[in-house]
Amino acid sequence: MTVRRLAACLLGLALLAGLPGAATGQDARGRKARPAYALATPTPGIVDVYVLSLGLWGEQRVFEREAKGAAQILESRLGETGHAIVLFNTRTRMNVTDASARAAASAVGRVIDPGEDVAVLFLTSHGTPDGLAVTTRGRNVQLMPPTYVRGLLDEMRARLRVLIVSACYSGVFAKALADDDTLVITAAAADKPSFGCEDRATWTYFGDAFFNQALRRDASLDAAFARARDLVTQRERREGFDPSNPQIAGGANVLRALAGRRGATSAR
Repeated sequence: MTVRRLAACLLGLALLAGLPGAATGQDARGRKARPAYALATPTPGIVDVYVLSLGLWGEQRVFEREAKGAAQILESRLGETGHAIVLFNTRTRMNVTDASARAAASAVGRVIDPGEDVAVLFLTSHGTPDGLAVTTRGRNVQLMPPTYVRGLLDEMRARLRVLIVSACYSGVFAKALADDDTLVITAAAADKPSFGCEDRATWTYFGDAFFNQALRRDASLDAAFARARDLVTQRERREGFDPSNPQIAGGANVLRALAGRRGATSAR
């Protein structure tokens, strides 16, 4: 398989609905986390941001690296230390399972102030028009569809939430889940592949543009997205790819709350 074909995520997968049994995870600094997923308590009167970052495809380490890197940047730019949980599959371990994903989402839900704080869910994997692939080497591929992701967001209990998906065809999540209280950012349109899924890479093309470049410069998610979309499109055209057309949808109330948080934090 050529690098270019490897970069484009795969459609012809035998996908099975649902996720398998339990696991443990890591925090945003890569340390082993206890099953309780201890998180810092929120500060009353301030919009606290909590992050759950999941690397779903274990056969290529780029998704592990991207899950870790995204959590670190989201935590530093939008929140505080101790506000993130990271889970990722590897070639030998199935760390993202139905039990572990729900436990981590519930851990966020137990500490968050549902009416004040913001929950961020980041997912990185290969994608299909029906959802995201979840696997480790030697296992059947599982499917994480938009209905399952909605359940994880609900487990996090925040009224205001952000979903960021780095995968091919990830625009399907924007269509299914975006509303005024749910900001959805995706690496591609619902009918487009995205690129950069290489084992030795640190980021996918979208992850590099959005997290590693744009979000380091601007903590406003919509401004960072606009910058990242331009960076991704330029890179794809330069390398001869059909542009993936990253998407942003919904989230008017989320962006307003985060803008207020930045103002309150600057005033402290």
